[in-house]
Amino acid sequence: MRIGVNVPNFAPGTDPEMLRQWAQTVEGLGFDLLMVSDHIVVTPDVAEQYPAPFYEPFTTLSWLAGVTRRVRLGTTVLIVPYRHPLLTARMAANLNRLSGGRLVLGVGVGWARQEFEALGVPFGRRGALTDDYLRVMRAAWQDTDDYDTGAIPIWVGGNSDAGMRRAVLLGDAWHPLRFTPAGLAEAAARLSVIAGELGRQVPPLVPRIALREAREPVTSPDRLAGVGTIDQIIADLDQIRLLGAETVVLDPFNDDLTEIRQPERAWRTLAAVAAYHSSQEDR
Repeated sequence: MRIGVNVPNFAPGTDPEMLRQWAQTVEGLGFDLLMVSDHIVVTPDVAEQYPAPFYEPFTTLSWLAGVTRRVRLGTTVLIVPYRHPLLTARMAANLNRLSGGRLVLGVGVGWARQEFEALGVPFGRRGALTDDYLRVMRAAWQDTDDYDTGAIPIWVGGNSDAGMRRAVLLGDAWHPLRFTPAGLAEAAARLSVIAGELGRQVPPLVPRIALREAREPVTSPDRLAGVGTIDQIIADLDQIRLLGAETVVLDPFNDDLTEIRQPERAWRTLAAVAAYHSSQEDR
């Protein structure tokens, strides 16, 4: 199982130097994938969770491609209805080519109603638009050599049945976000049922989980995977591996904006995870 990291690309304290340090730390620790989030307009509903500045993902990943060499680069998740699908297809293809084939395109339908309104995109049609746009993007990549994409994997987000169906029908993997350990196992089983109902293969599981280390064990029944002592975090990763996940993405942002400016604690936890993961690979 490969491990990636969701790097905060927003909030006061985030600047080009901090993004560079994050990227080179993630790559230097041996992680496989670096991902960033997506918003275009920091409307009040967005700012409540992700305050400005918010660095646009294609621009940010293009810059980070130049300060890294090996680590894959991705979005978790790109809000598909926000951009014309031919523009997204072009930017993704160019970024994939410029980075040496390192792009992973995580996609979703979005949730910020005010941001949709600011962009003039109908919020109530976001699911249908996502489906249509994904088809257009794939057709653009397949129908002309001008895009020269290689193979850009599309990881479809969305924890609902609708998101699972979209992953089965239109994605290369299912990318659920922030489950409890038991909830993730139940969702993986549900994904298999939905794929069977649709007569399709089950897409690979590539979840994004929290990453927050605690000094004492977290015993709450609603504990998210990736939250707790380092032993609990490692046990969660082992369980996710047993579910057959191809990749898991660790998300160190936990609503604490001070950690954006002081990421050393998150880096120490990532270093411990990297050391354990390396020891498992050496067996």
